[in-house]
Amino acid sequence: MDKLTPRRRSANMGRIRSRDSRPEWTVRRHLFGLGYRYRLHVKTLPGKPDLVFPGLRKVIFVHGCFWHQHSGCREGRIPGSRREYWAPKLAGNVRRDARNRAGLKKLGWSSITLWECEIESGKALKKAEAFLSRKG
Repeated sequence: MDKLTPRRRSANMGRIRSRDSRPEWTVRRHLFGLGYRYRLHVKTLPGKPDLVFPGLRKVIFVHGCFWHQHSGCREGRIPGSRREYWAPKLAGNVRRDARNRAGLKKLGWSSITLWECEIESGKALKKAEAFLSRKG
């Protein structure tokens, strides 16, 4: 396998989206088709959740396995190169995610995280439906 040049790696990283990603669109289309209506990326809530259901006081985060370190997932691992850079950066993302979930809970919101790999397999869509149909 060819080693990535710094320029090529930068180009690859620059194409990664923080919102309106393919997994997020998949979840949005599915839930909209079921009749759920939501707000997107509400800035006044901790973590700017991807989908917000104000009437239900529920939010859904759609996380990439790499960036948010999905444990047990092949993609949720720290790269072998530049570990001194990646380990603290990715650990910081995980800490921030935990703070955001705690902040939402404190405000009376329920949250769920859907992982990129679960969305690709279809498991996440059922998980989201169950979460939204539950009371409380």
